[in-house]
Amino acid sequence: MFFPRFFVPLKRVMKYKAIKNERKSHVFDLVLQKKVFGNDEKEMMKNNPKTINIKGRLVSLDEPQVMGILNITPDSFFADSRCQEEEEILLRIRQIRSEGASIIDLGAYSSRPGAADISLQEELRRLLPAVRLVRQEWPEAIISVDTFRSEVARQAVAMGADIVNDISGGDMDGEMFATIAELGVPYVLMHMQGTPQDGFKSHYDTDVMCDVFRSLGERVEEMHKMGIADIIIDPGFGFGKTLQENYTMMSRLKEFHLLECPLLVGISRKSMIYRVLETTPEHSLNGTTVLNTIALMNGANILRVHDVKEAVEAIKIYRQCSISD
Repeated sequence: MFFPRFFVPLKRVMKYKAIKNERKSHVFDLVLQKKVFGNDEKEMMKNNPKTINIKGRLVSLDEPQVMGILNITPDSFFADSRCQEEEEILLRIRQIRSEGASIIDLGAYSSRPGAADISLQEELRRLLPAVRLVRQEWPEAIISVDTFRSEVARQAVAMGADIVNDISGGDMDGEMFATIAELGVPYVLMHMQGTPQDGFKSHYDTDVMCDVFRSLGERVEEMHKMGIADIIIDPGFGFGKTLQENYTMMSRLKEFHLLECPLLVGISRKSMIYRVLETTPEHSLNGTTVLNTIALMNGANILRVHDVKEAVEAIKIYRQCSISD
């Protein structure tokens, strides 16, 4: 029997349901009820929400958006993304804005494998002045803060941040979900295994898609029960996945739309690119653009990138192809 390329087989969907602990979940019941059997890619894409609520303002995702990275750290893996002095930060803000991003993602805690742990106070010392600078320099910007700490999220939102981007998916701070429910801001729910300090050691009970989908699905359900509506899914490329597992997730990216959340993809200059190309992060821009384009073709709503101009251009080309269809 011939199945369309993006058909989700019964066997695979049942694997999402047949999890080790046999937990019953509305999310997995939903997968079975979604009539994904035989669905073509257009049917799967219907599950992809097209707006997020930013403090009462509906932001459309009909056209994919670019999130530009600004790291206020001394040790992020891509050296050109690091900014510490106020003038460096201002120059980077202006570059991200002029090249066409709509979202700026501020991170003060490096998540590269082997990165040093820093205190809450040090993260706040680095981050809050940058939030203030962005809000002054670029009032209409959507500001995302990359943090796993609920107190950092709380203070950053009070300073003017709009989105909380949590690499740990709530695992590293038990108060994070309650804080997001209280603040009422969109939340980027990312999947990872391990921590930056242990190098994101990974182990999957079944296959990577089964475990990542289960983990994200359970958290989406938990957050919905807490009244959190605006959840953005990030599969967590590079965070506790092998090279092949990363490419397995990319090839099956559309399946995450079954969770009915906008989809963020962050693969910019990561090892899944430069290891294949046998190069370095500094020479991985072309590979990044290729993978970003594949992500767009599979329904990514937000591209998180170091190189804003190139991502904006990829979206323009992708949109032109969509119009032609």
